[in-house]
Amino acid sequence: MDDDKDETEHIPVEVAYATPEKQLIIALDVPLGTTAYGAVLLSNITEEFSAIDPEADPMGIYSSVLDGKNRPTPREYVLQARDRVEIYRPLTMDPNTARLKRAESSKSTDRK
Repeated sequence: MDDDKDETEHIPVEVAYATPEKQLIIALDVPLGTTAYGAVLLSNITEEFSAIDPEADPMGIYSSVLDGKNRPTPREYVLQARDRVEIYRPLTMDPNTARLKRAESSKSTDRK
């Protein structure tokens, strides 16, 4: 047995968060068996974005929400190699309202 080798196997994952002003993807190696929630804590991403609340913010893996219904919760989901944990922020505007505003803005610029 090699004494220099770490006894715990690690896997590469990413933790991602974005605001309109800034996005960040943190690549890290986590111990095999780490959950999505655990990776968020290990990434220290909350030091870059004070708005993140790992206890309450929804999370997902590549746009698939970890909601405890169709998929496990972030505390239950055990990461696979190369998973990307995404932390979602609340919507500031209803998507339909945003679409209408963009369409109206486009109409007004087309008339000029």
